[in-house]
Amino acid sequence: MSARTTRTAMAVVMALAVAGCGAGDDRASGADGRVTGAVTVFAAASLTESFRRIGEEFEAANPGSTVTLNVAGSSSLANQINQGAPADVFASAAPANMATVTEAGNADGTPIVFGRNQLVVAVPRGNPGGVTGLADLSRPGVKVAICANQVPCGAAARTALDAAGVALTPVTLEQDVKGALAKVKLGEVDAALVYRTDVRAASADVTGVEFPEAARAVNDYPIVALKDAPNSAGARAFVAYVRSAPAQAVLAEAGFQAP
Repeated sequence: MSARTTRTAMAVVMALAVAGCGAGDDRASGADGRVTGAVTVFAAASLTESFRRIGEEFEAANPGSTVTLNVAGSSSLANQINQGAPADVFASAAPANMATVTEAGNADGTPIVFGRNQLVVAVPRGNPGGVTGLADLSRPGVKVAICANQVPCGAAARTALDAAGVALTPVTLEQDVKGALAKVKLGEVDAALVYRTDVRAASADVTGVEFPEAARAVNDYPIVALKDAPNSAGARAFVAYVRSAPAQAVLAEAGFQAP
């Protein structure tokens, strides 16, 4: 076992103790306190790359466990959960979408913020259009993609645009941030309002343009184990692991801000 794996395993064991995951759940816990079995995580699309890596590290620290990600817009995921979709964990890109799950009585405990994210303007690599801020997005002929209002990245975009006093009519409203980013990568739009983390993950294809109004629309990311989780011990363990130092390092590397 490598030193990195050893450190990760120790962090997970400590996190399990904090989360109160005992070894009494024979279906999901081994004699050494590590969890096993499938853990299904419903996560905001902007968490795709980070949670894929965190899931792999969780599996390495918990032999016999398997993390399955379902990534989409937070509003869509919340609706799926409230309609009975089997899931163990929900990680949302905004408290509002998490609230729809907690208010429906589908959360096991109180959601905890594990990271924050901020918008940037995504443009083709090299910024050929010379976009320097939100005002440039309203220039004649500039095609812009943003997320739909019910999606966290869309709500944040509207807040930032209002703060800047920019009236913008997007050519497309996407159901998650990856959809908006894809429009830039495919050359279908000149710019999109997406998260800083998404631009960093796609840096080979796009460039991020920072703008000051983004500070008015920072999104908190809450996470919670779900009440009817098929693997309740695994759910609590994964939530604890996301808050651990190794997972927080992954999130920081991706561009997320600390909670």
